[in-house]
Amino acid sequence: MPELERGAREEATSSSSPAPAVTRAAAVLDVLSSAPSGRATLSDLARELGIPKSSTSNILQALEDAGLVAREGSDFSLGRKLVELGASYLSRRDEIREFYQFCAQAPALSRETVRIALLDGDHVIYLARYEGHPAVRLTSTIGDKMPASLCAVGKALVGRLHEHDWEDMYPDDAELPVLTPHSIRTGKAFKEELHRIKDQGYAFEDEESTLGVVCLAVPVPTHGAHGPNLGVSVTALKATFTEEHKAAMVGELQQLARALGNPMG
Repeated sequence: MPELERGAREEATSSSSPAPAVTRAAAVLDVLSSAPSGRATLSDLARELGIPKSSTSNILQALEDAGLVAREGSDFSLGRKLVELGASYLSRRDEIREFYQFCAQAPALSRETVRIALLDGDHVIYLARYEGHPAVRLTSTIGDKMPASLCAVGKALVGRLHEHDWEDMYPDDAELPVLTPHSIRTGKAFKEELHRIKDQGYAFEDEESTLGVVCLAVPVPTHGAHGPNLGVSVTALKATFTEEHKAAMVGELQQLARALGNPMG
């Protein structure tokens, strides 16, 4: 676990929360969701959260009783109840149903991998994924979280925030996450990219999160003063990507964004 991420979790679990037990339980779920194997022991969790084993054990027991975590020997993993809760949340979002219906009928998007994502701070969370033929499977899927600077939809969403937000979120000397040699590396470079996005009306990702893969994205428009928090993107293989495809996909993404209307929340 990266030290920065671990420190943030320890700070969260030790902060003056009105319900510390709930805050710590949420932190346990967060650790399990980001574990490479999807599992963690009691000792692992106590260490990551920076709290005593006895407290961690009590939290795990309560979560297990609620079906939110599952015990497998000495390991713990996320429980099936979370799938039910997630499905219930998504089933009530009209935008998700409209997203799938539009993608299935769109001439260009129906043949590609299309996703809808929510902006969460300086990250995006993928809420739905339509898989055309052939699907690009080496990219983020439902529930995955990605730094906004690494993906087209993140760029599109941050690009619609106020510029003073850019300055707060991405100082010039900020070192950004890197996944490929093409990833944007500094806050200054990212803000230059955001200005280009504002001018052209869509975001483009060129092998910045996955080699051999490009992505286009647009934000869903809202009536709020602070910009949208929901965006749509389409992913394609760079080897078969052309300017003609680009124009068609950007056009359909913009139609999809208008059809979705207001974002969640």
